[in-house]
Amino acid sequence: MVRTTFSGREVVKVLTSFGYVPVSHTGSHVRLRYEHPETGEVRNVDVPQHREIKTGTLRSIADQCGADDFYEWCRWIDEHN
Repeated sequence: MVRTTFSGREVVKVLTSFGYVPVSHTGSHVRLRYEHPETGEVRNVDVPQHREIKTGTLRSIADQCGADDFYEWCRWIDEHN
């Protein structure tokens, strides 16, 4: 079974290690920005800094990151944590 429970800190840590850059912090949310080096595609991802991110919110974050498969994305986050 794939782990689908993560804290905001865990998600931000993994995303920043793969090139996402924090661009703002508003309230309890961190906005990260990623620009693909070859295509120039830009992705903005908002991550709440909660101890446990709800599954629906986590799915939204995965979608913002461009993930095709939510469970594979969760596995990737878990492996790089």
